[in-house]
Amino acid sequence: MGLFERYLSVWVGLAILAGVGLGLVVPGVFQAVAAVSWAQVNLVVAVLIWLMVYPMMLKVDPGCLRDVGRKPKGLALTLTVNWLVKPFTMAALGVLFFEHLFVELVPAADAQQYIAGMILLGVAPCTAMVFVWSHLTRGDPNYTLVQVSINDLIMVVAFAPIAALLLGVTDVVVPWQTLIASVALFIIVPLAAGILTQKKLNSARLARLDKALKPSSIAGLLLTVVLLFGFQAETIVAQPARVGLIAVPLLIQSYGIFALAYGMAKVLGLPHSVAAPAAMIGTSNFFELAVAVAISLFGLSSGAALATVVGVLIEVPVMLSLVAFANRTRGFFPEDAASAQVGG
Repeated sequence: MGLFERYLSVWVGLAILAGVGLGLVVPGVFQAVAAVSWAQVNLVVAVLIWLMVYPMMLKVDPGCLRDVGRKPKGLALTLTVNWLVKPFTMAALGVLFFEHLFVELVPAADAQQYIAGMILLGVAPCTAMVFVWSHLTRGDPNYTLVQVSINDLIMVVAFAPIAALLLGVTDVVVPWQTLIASVALFIIVPLAAGILTQKKLNSARLARLDKALKPSSIAGLLLTVVLLFGFQAETIVAQPARVGLIAVPLLIQSYGIFALAYGMAKVLGLPHSVAAPAAMIGTSNFFELAVAVAISLFGLSSGAALATVVGVLIEVPVMLSLVAFANRTRGFFPEDAASAQVGG
């Protein structure tokens, strides 16, 4: 690991400060970048995420995808945490903090809005950035692709009913354009590019390309952080206390879900290359979808939209801390997927 990668958390911290500072100094630039979007997905951020995802797609072996179904434990863990646990723990934490612990600090109407935004985050497991976290933990690219794809298929039918149940409303409309655009931009396009590249290059040239792309992948991550914090710089400065209050239950949820999934992966005997991405998918969020639904249901300036934005802001720092933890605990898990899946 080079000096740059070793101190990645430092560079991310500097990127956060740079994003907030630039967002205050040149807000017009960030407003212009924010306007470059398609179906609520910012295209500039999409390009940066694609830059981070593409190296992992170079390692996907289409011929091995059919074998993933023979190793169901990792998929079962991901689906259980994402759809039977995460939405309900997020709702419970929202109620605990904003109807009880923070009841004297936040007006009741705002509190209900924050709970709604948190619920929307809880019902939207990650689609894009999980490829980055999997890549940084040396996750199995084939298995990660299948995990994300199956979660997206379930999201199509489960997002609206679960969100409606927990929000207590009946008119949750899934922004299909956002969902389809995200799947196309973050899965289909980089996957097709990766497979095409594999067909054009031999293994030696692929290895050299992967090594050459590593700095640009990290640069894409840092630029993404700058943009995300730059977009919300004025909100962070204008409402720091509210942002902090919302962040508390979101942080507890993130680390709690990771601990649950990672611990269960250890109990199930999953290899680290499957365990780490499985835990990351549940911990990370499909924030484009959550933000879009919050805006459509409650309005652009609503507390629900603010809560989803706070989810965006804590995402990268939290996930990088978990990547570091997962890499340090690699030795707690078997590396050989075949031996770890016996009987699975």
